[in-house]
Amino acid sequence: MHVTELRPLPRRALSLSSLGLGCAQLGGLYQAVSEAEALAIVDTAWELGIRYFDTAPYYGYTLSEHRLGAALRGRPRDSYTISTKVGRLMLPDPGVRPGDSGWARPLPFRPHFDYSYDGIKRSHEDSLQRLGMDRVDILYVHDIGRVTHGARHAHYWEQLVQGGGFRALTQLRDEGSVGAIGLGVNEWEVVAEAIDVCDLDCALLAGRYTLLEQASLAPLLDVCAERGIGIVIGGPFNSGILAGNRKFNYEEAPAEIVARVDAIAAVCAAAGAPIQAAALQFPMAHPAVVSCIPGAQSPAQLRQNAAWFAQPLPAALWQALARDGLIDRRAPLPPGA
Repeated sequence: MHVTELRPLPRRALSLSSLGLGCAQLGGLYQAVSEAEALAIVDTAWELGIRYFDTAPYYGYTLSEHRLGAALRGRPRDSYTISTKVGRLMLPDPGVRPGDSGWARPLPFRPHFDYSYDGIKRSHEDSLQRLGMDRVDILYVHDIGRVTHGARHAHYWEQLVQGGGFRALTQLRDEGSVGAIGLGVNEWEVVAEAIDVCDLDCALLAGRYTLLEQASLAPLLDVCAERGIGIVIGGPFNSGILAGNRKFNYEEAPAEIVARVDAIAAVCAAAGAPIQAAALQFPMAHPAVVSCIPGAQSPAQLRQNAAWFAQPLPAALWQALARDGLIDRRAPLPPGA
């Protein structure tokens, strides 16, 4: 697996490095990252050949966008791909405190959901200002879904479908302000709904097609492969449980998840393969997948992720996981398996 391999979005003239950088940590997710270390993380990504960077207004309450834009400034604009997100307007709020929503040192802005036509347009313009760029390559609708919004989901979905949110996205793409449009979500079901009501190019799916869970395989990923809709894999470690901690979906993992991960880890250990390497490489085998974007809290962690991503793994590992029912037997396996 090559970090620098470029994979095209089938519907658009865009390519993403197979390993990208998720930039939530630049916004201080759970622990603070200094300005200098944020710059060093992006510099290290560039040195490693990573050319796809994903951010969002929500990350650090605009901090990630500011830092990523500053870190990329001066590099040839056509030499990398950048994505950000819409769906939240960030409004000034002096009441923001360290630790709000898991951000260690957020900037003094409070997120307000808005998926309407005007909300999408304003969010896009605000992101360009923070990034210091005249365009982003991919614009994702952030965190739409029934699990995310509960009883408010119908209201926000209506903003997208009837209130012009999807229309704003397609206009931005058609006029050339963005190169591609999609959803950036933790719920695969809403992607399956959205691709039937809007001509999406891609989706950033966080935590829902991983070494640990493949429920999205037949209902979504196989359909996306058939229709040329690219999938970016976010959260490949399922909030960290596949990387050695006990977090799952941003919370303490339930006992049944811990037991399943322990079983996967035992098969990996028997094959002499780090479970982290298996977690980064497994989703890349699906033909719909164009990139995997783990985050990193330090240059050293990013280098380790890149080493795991490129580490040769034995074909017997994938065969054993499928045989033991630890991965879906229908799932495409990495080359050589």
